[in-house]
Amino acid sequence: MRDNVMAGTVKERKQFMMMLRIAAAVIVTLLMFFPVYWLLISALKTQSEMRMAVPTFWPERFAWENFAEAFRVIPYARFFGNTLLMAVGTIILQLNVALMAAYAFAKGRFWGRDVLFLLVLAALIVPEQVIFVPVYVMMSKLDWLNTFWALIVPHGASAYAIFLLRQAFKSINNDVLEAARVDGAGRFSILYKLLFPMARPTIVTMGVLIFISSWNSYFWPLIMTNDNDMRVLTVGIAMLRDSIAGNEAMFFNVIMASSVMAIIPIVLVFTLMQKHIVAAMANSTFK
Repeated sequence: MRDNVMAGTVKERKQFMMMLRIAAAVIVTLLMFFPVYWLLISALKTQSEMRMAVPTFWPERFAWENFAEAFRVIPYARFFGNTLLMAVGTIILQLNVALMAAYAFAKGRFWGRDVLFLLVLAALIVPEQVIFVPVYVMMSKLDWLNTFWALIVPHGASAYAIFLLRQAFKSINNDVLEAARVDGAGRFSILYKLLFPMARPTIVTMGVLIFISSWNSYFWPLIMTNDNDMRVLTVGIAMLRDSIAGNEAMFFNVIMASSVMAIIPIVLVFTLMQKHIVAAMANSTFK
């Protein structure tokens, strides 16, 4: 009888702890989602509703015209295209450089390999703002300012991407590579036809991270471009905000609509690539 009572008490305690964890997870999720929710409803509010003393948690009328207004006040389509081209170009260049470097560090045999890899890792602690002056001077001497070269080429190498792909390549058995060499495969064939498919989840995950980083980049495009035809979304939205300084209440909903359209590609990319990201995390070698 006593054992049954104790078993029932333990079971109730476990159920209570489970309910407590679920409640905590729900509260944390709501707190994290609330800024996104506020962004969405603000983008759909009218100017009069945005100026109300007591904010509303649901639009009285869905003002879809705010999104069209964003295209009118700034060259939104141009900024969007510039951002997309910068992000795609950075992904292609950075992934290819990281793939070749990671292959060399993971499977190559040469003098000073480990020392060079430590130097690559040391680049992780160097912030972008420290090196932008010499890079800016270099871009200026090459006459690349206000071009996509200045937006893409300086981000062609990423220490984090090299590190992550190296770890993925090191987990692949060398016997597979030796078999490919016996069949006559060269280094590039081994890299792109053998290692690339085997490490696809990690590569896709890295591509998503590069895309998000490039899409959200603000500091670098700001200093590398001063022509409106070369501006990206982050800089363009900031220009819109600065242009209405002192009168934000009149256009705050348009700024929110611009921001909503800016985050849609990130949400789509993450949703479409979620399966590969989960697979990469599950097969991660960081244990």
